[in-house]
Amino acid sequence: MNTVDKQPPGAISVDNLPVTRASIADIWRVPVTVWRARKALDADDLGTARTLVAPLLGRFGSVTLVRKIAAEILYASGDPLSAASLFEQVAKRLPRDRAAVVGLVASYAALNRAGDARRSAALLPANVDVGLALAWSELVALGGDPSRGSALLAEIANDPDLERSTERVAMRHALDAIVSARAGDRDAVRAKLRTAEDGAPKLRAGDRAFLGYLGGIALREAALVDDARATFALAMEASPESIGAALARRERANMGPL
Repeated sequence: MNTVDKQPPGAISVDNLPVTRASIADIWRVPVTVWRARKALDADDLGTARTLVAPLLGRFGSVTLVRKIAAEILYASGDPLSAASLFEQVAKRLPRDRAAVVGLVASYAALNRAGDARRSAALLPANVDVGLALAWSELVALGGDPSRGSALLAEIANDPDLERSTERVAMRHALDAIVSARAGDRDAVRAKLRTAEDGAPKLRAGDRAFLGYLGGIALREAALVDDARATFALAMEASPESIGAALARRERANMGPL
């Protein structure tokens, strides 16, 4: 069962979004609330972020600014299905928006829809974050192309923007561990996961959960089943409401009982 298709508690509804005429007060209130929601999202306070944005989405669901922050919060909160719907709407208006395209590719990767992830990545093919999200999709999602994912990782290793982000570096090493697992090199898997974990203390809880999900995939592919279960469990504990925890929960459940 794909548990990340379901809306988590407190999820934001994207059905039947109304169109309302903004008042002068709304013109000021909407961007301020969006700013506060983004601050909460950056702080991994997903509950506050959802609480702030839900009323905005209910009243101003046609406003691109509102759709974009709502999509980011939905994805971060483990609801990639609703997030993809909103990211698609944002991308139609802002096809060159980095956050929207990355979110769209990542949402489809989380939903195991490699073909849609590929289509979305074509909007910004040279962006390093888009490349990482697409590599994840190719390596893990149903219908993905592992050889293409490996090639993407090799290209990303030479991207000057990679080293500017601890999150990017960690994700790249974790994905590379999956490649090594598919090649049957357990020593390389462990080494690359240790390298990915070097920056973990600097990461937000949600990012650590996602890194744990990828690490669990690598360990499972290397037939290190007990280690994979433990790593998925740690990801779920790191940030229980996050997309990383939701994905780890799904993969752990798919492994069956102990």
